[in-house]
Amino acid sequence: MQNRQITITELPKDTLGPEHFTLQDAPMPKAAEGEVLLRVILMSIDAANRSWMKGATYRAAVNAGDAMPTYALCEVMESNSPHISVGNIVASEATWSNYITAPARRVQKMPKVETLSHLMSVYGIAGKTAFHGLMSIGKPMAGETVLVSAAAGSVGGYVGQIAKVLGCRVVGIAGGAEKCKWVVDELGFDACVDYREGGLSRALGAACPNGADIYFDNVGGKILESALNVMNEKGRVICCGAISQYDTENPAGPRNLPGVIVIKRLLMEGFIVMDFAHNDAKCIRAMQHWVSTGQVKVFEDIVEGLENAPQALIGLLGGNNKGKRLVRVAADPS
Repeated sequence: MQNRQITITELPKDTLGPEHFTLQDAPMPKAAEGEVLLRVILMSIDAANRSWMKGATYRAAVNAGDAMPTYALCEVMESNSPHISVGNIVASEATWSNYITAPARRVQKMPKVETLSHLMSVYGIAGKTAFHGLMSIGKPMAGETVLVSAAAGSVGGYVGQIAKVLGCRVVGIAGGAEKCKWVVDELGFDACVDYREGGLSRALGAACPNGADIYFDNVGGKILESALNVMNEKGRVICCGAISQYDTENPAGPRNLPGVIVIKRLLMEGFIVMDFAHNDAKCIRAMQHWVSTGQVKVFEDIVEGLENAPQALIGLLGGNNKGKRLVRVAADPS
């Protein structure tokens, strides 16, 4: 068994590039007492990966020289714990590596599913984030209008599909005419606005003639500012991410805060997916039903090879993915 690892060569001061990463051979880790040796199969690629390089968030900051952290699906190769067996598929905090070790008490045994990658997308981080944010903070009701940014992304696509299942009108925001068409034709949104065209506030007003009751924000910045302008009184704004702000040293926040919140009496709340882990089982049951009935479609964007992880993240920050982006490090167990 050979181990490789991608480390951060230097922290980016502005736009992330390949020069900020180094792929190198690494010692094969050994599992200590109470630990497991894991073969990394699929790694989650998320905009949050970039935010970790800017300082401490809900987790410790990532520094130059560190192996790039991630969340991964792994196969247990060795176990020094009676609770985890060799051959188990687990989800674990990991690094961009072929092999890692982890405390057995901190890995999560995963159920058997027909398609392993779905444990990272529709039944994993992406699906749970969409479900928990929309349901627990947005509290959608049939007939309401739900506005979603990064609508073609890993989370936004599920937010819109769930809202449609619940009887809402759904308007997306995405970059480029082709992506907007895909959001409408494939994901079933009622409309999608191209933020690259200019005149975003006017375009949103036209797409939401009766205003928006819920806005699920994945991008922050000027798009958040424009979205707030079309919110109805007593609307709910769900703050999930700020991808437009991660890859720059000059972030631009909405200029209409806090005034618009006061005038429209808006609820604006941020969250991370772990906040609602107590509702995970409810989420999975709902998503499995909706997938089985065809009401929710699963779209994944899987990049092959550990060595391509840096470009996978760089591309995601540039908006070139549709659906949940993953990096396949190794083949699924046979």
